[in-house]
Amino acid sequence: MIVVMDADIIVIGLGAAGSYAAWNLACNGVDVLGLEAESLVHDDGAYAGESRLFRAAYHEGAHYVPLLLASRRAWLELADESPAPIFHDTGVLSIGSPADPRIEEVRRSLAEADIPHAVLSTPELAERYPQHQRLTDEIAVLDELGGALRPESAVTEIQRRARAAGAELRGHSPVLALEEAPDGVRVVTATGTLTAKQAIVTAGIWTPRLLPALAPHLTIKPISLTWFAPERPADFSPEVFPAFIRDRGPVHIFGVPTLDGSLVKAGYDAKLGDIAAPEDLGRRLPLAERDRIAHDVHELLPGLPESIARHSVHADIYTADKTPVIGRVSEHVTVGTGYSGHGFKFTPVFGDVLADTALGRTPEFDVSLFAPTRFRA
Repeated sequence: MIVVMDADIIVIGLGAAGSYAAWNLACNGVDVLGLEAESLVHDDGAYAGESRLFRAAYHEGAHYVPLLLASRRAWLELADESPAPIFHDTGVLSIGSPADPRIEEVRRSLAEADIPHAVLSTPELAERYPQHQRLTDEIAVLDELGGALRPESAVTEIQRRARAAGAELRGHSPVLALEEAPDGVRVVTATGTLTAKQAIVTAGIWTPRLLPALAPHLTIKPISLTWFAPERPADFSPEVFPAFIRDRGPVHIFGVPTLDGSLVKAGYDAKLGDIAAPEDLGRRLPLAERDRIAHDVHELLPGLPESIARHSVHADIYTADKTPVIGRVSEHVTVGTGYSGHGFKFTPVFGDVLADTALGRTPEFDVSLFAPTRFRA
């Protein structure tokens, strides 16, 4: 009996990595079907929020640098033919005490990879970027390959190219269950059951429901984003104000120059606590949290007002070690999850790894540290 399947591979979740994997598969002649619970591009995804930092300097570890450099090349290629902006080459400042291990790791990873950068002393930082105030002993490391990514534009362009290559992408198609069969997978949706030889699960905060064996190792965390309306937007334009990460005592903030000529994105994780299920996500920051973020940002960047002009709350899924989970969980299922608030910049590499893994090919990069099998130990 010949079994006719709906696709060779079904991608469940068309955020950044899922969309990129679908594009890769379609370019390789694979019959790929992508399913997204929301509209194809939406503001509920972990990628949403106007901008994301891209850093080649990475205090999480030098072993990430080759993946970042490959991702950057892919982002620039994508941006070259995109009708909308995708990558702003602003550089990224990492600001902190020279004794801070995170600053030491940034400097080490840049030097070892021979990445163009500059180290600014406290007086040099104050003179060159006077927007940053309340400096004590802080220095700055300018990652000249860093910048700001535009996630909504990027996902739109990736999906456009995936469709052009032959992928079928369906929005408003939530998956209720994923069942493994001897010859492939069955994907249960509200309108029926689909079959395929393989599935790639990139469902973000919905992943624990589809892959319950991973649920004990994954935690859903809200992420707040905040924007400010300065009186002098020109002081925060990309030409004079790089994207940045700044650590001062217990305060860890990040920011992006104004990309619309009006608002500046700056803030930090509001520590809203873990949530048990996607339905528990609140989409508004409590007033006390808004006031606290605004106060801390204004202290360090007094050119930004002590009030938030706009904010949003999203969610991402974390692992205890903040290391992604990428690889096979069974013969027919590959997963990409647990990006822990740091996944978007890696989208091209992670998307390619997911596609290669589902096809049984050896990925370009060694991602054994990300393997789901690490939890079995």
